[in-house]
Amino acid sequence: MDIDLSQFTQVFFEESLEGLEVMESELLKLTVPQPDPETINTIFRAAHSIKGGSATFGFNQVAGFTHLLETLLDEIRDGRREMTANHQDMLLLSVDLLRNMLQALMAGQSFESPQQQELENRFNQELSEVAGVEEAPDNASQSNEKSAAKVSETKDSETKEIGLSWQIDFHAGADILRCGNDPILMFNELAELGELKVSLPAQELPEFEDLDPESCRLYWQLQLDTEAPLERIKEVFEWVEDDCEIHYQQLPAKTQLVEGVSPQEQAPISTCAPVSQEPQVAATTAKVESGKAVAKTAETSSIRVSTDKIDMLINMVGELVITQAMLGQIGQQEHIDDNAQLSLQQGLEQLANHTRDLQESVMQIRMLPISFAFNRFPRLVRDIGQQLGKKVELILKGEETELDKTVMEKIVDPMVHLVRNALDHGIESPAVRSAKGKPETGRITLNAFHQGGNIVIEITDDGAGLDIGRILAKARDKGLVGAEEELSTEAIQQLIFKPGFSTADSVSDLSGRGVGMDVVRRNIQALSGSVELASTPGKGSRFTIRLPLTLAILDGQLVRVGEHTYVVPLVSIYESLQVESSKVNKLSEEHEVIRLRDEYLPVIRVYQEFNHLAQAKEVKEGLVMVVDNNNQKVGLLVDELLAQQQVVIKSLEDNYAKVPGVSGATILGDGRVALIVDIPGLVTMSGLNQTQEHAA
Repeated sequence: MDIDLSQFTQVFFEESLEGLEVMESELLKLTVPQPDPETINTIFRAAHSIKGGSATFGFNQVAGFTHLLETLLDEIRDGRREMTANHQDMLLLSVDLLRNMLQALMAGQSFESPQQQELENRFNQELSEVAGVEEAPDNASQSNEKSAAKVSETKDSETKEIGLSWQIDFHAGADILRCGNDPILMFNELAELGELKVSLPAQELPEFEDLDPESCRLYWQLQLDTEAPLERIKEVFEWVEDDCEIHYQQLPAKTQLVEGVSPQEQAPISTCAPVSQEPQVAATTAKVESGKAVAKTAETSSIRVSTDKIDMLINMVGELVITQAMLGQIGQQEHIDDNAQLSLQQGLEQLANHTRDLQESVMQIRMLPISFAFNRFPRLVRDIGQQLGKKVELILKGEETELDKTVMEKIVDPMVHLVRNALDHGIESPAVRSAKGKPETGRITLNAFHQGGNIVIEITDDGAGLDIGRILAKARDKGLVGAEEELSTEAIQQLIFKPGFSTADSVSDLSGRGVGMDVVRRNIQALSGSVELASTPGKGSRFTIRLPLTLAILDGQLVRVGEHTYVVPLVSIYESLQVESSKVNKLSEEHEVIRLRDEYLPVIRVYQEFNHLAQAKEVKEGLVMVVDNNNQKVGLLVDELLAQQQVVIKSLEDNYAKVPGVSGATILGDGRVALIVDIPGLVTMSGLNQTQEHAA
């Protein structure tokens, strides 16, 4: 029976990528030359699962390369080879290569890389060398037992053993075919180990009308003559051992008669008892697909959700069905009396409560611990630290803090750039740190925690901090700051976020191109977040990123501009007030500022930027909403403040096109569409940024 395995490939890709993450994490924990045996076993199991799955789906390039990793790991875990730093580097590079292979397969592309051939050569050279692990005297008894199992030797002649013979009873699980596992592929792999005979013993089968073509009812009896050890044979079935019943029995060994020795003098190997495989308990997690179809692209992803969250959703839906049935009965009545009206009001209240609970439960499904993002940084810090010759310790805090999956995926790149900057510009070399009286090993800390309705991510280092004098000199050379202009320490620090700004003397793989910190800030702002910087010379720097917990729901302030309703993110609002005309100063025909306590704030007339007819055309006639724009206060002139409410964000780019000054849209309770204001975009539209830069 032919089975279409393509429906299972996406699951294989996701589980393989998870396996690579496990391998990378465990490899970074290794202590050379005496690694923890369980750590090696974990790495081996992950590699073997990837190999078995790739072979099942016909991804021979992945399977062949992973076999080299598996062989090396097998020798290390069996004590036949000592773990070295070179092995650790080779395996980490292999993780990167396998990840690229899988991503190419997911995109339906061929994969070619000179690094693959280079790594294969390194593995083959390493494996061809005799392992330098000597057997301890305690192993002598084991060697004697193996020797006793061999054919007896005589003075005049000898008998040569040509391998072992195994009987394998393979009882396939009923769902083996549904899971995409083909016994023929396993038998083909067994045949590569030696001479294989396959038989199908007589067995009871259901009547024809009761047969399920997707359910396997067969078992096979295999005889394999091989020189491979039992552990290698078991590896063939390791992919399905939890779903099938497998028994191994060693048969008398085949021997080759050598001249001068009679058959009676040849001693066979004694048989051993059958070895059974005990099933393991599967983890109680469910996988929820966020994609639409099974023929999926590399961008499609899924998240693992605990069954508790799924059960909660089911209960919520059940409550909604009950409430809907109650409201349906009321709607069928011809006359609505006072009792029915009271029941209707109660039902609507229940419906509102259930809907809110369901919304919160659904949002919880998308929430993942930020450890999914943090886990990639130990490798990054290790590799860049070695490249720069620096000793660096990475400390992770708040790894269980949960964040929306979409936000997490988009914040990783800015975080990577900030950590690379800390390694390149912040942490000093061991010699410099020692001269300053610091420990030779620098420290970078990633910390995440909830604060109000936001998540806060701090990236801290104990390096040199920002060189204020150097930053100011570079800014003056580039014309960003006037020759005689004096700036505060905070204002100088903010210069690193200017486009094209860099203090690096030369361009390297890590820095110096002047493209970085401005992109970091822009990407964070695109997530409706902000980034703050605090630095102390000689002691280090701290970047603080504030983000909304989710991009799907927004707490907003509704405002009216003419006949139009807009939503301003509540987290960006400082205050709203009416301004007296005496506190308004005009800078030009297009720009004016207001004096608020000890500050002068620029004002943007929203109706002008969006081309509306407004009721309040002057500042004194309307309301000024003071909002945050990159840690700077800006006033927005609007006609009226309306209600505050939580809104569901709809993407304009997906449904229409990108609109300047607008980050999305939502549908109000009365069915009208309200646009969500993008404050940084609105400031750019107004030309305020250019005015400020020109003034500087």
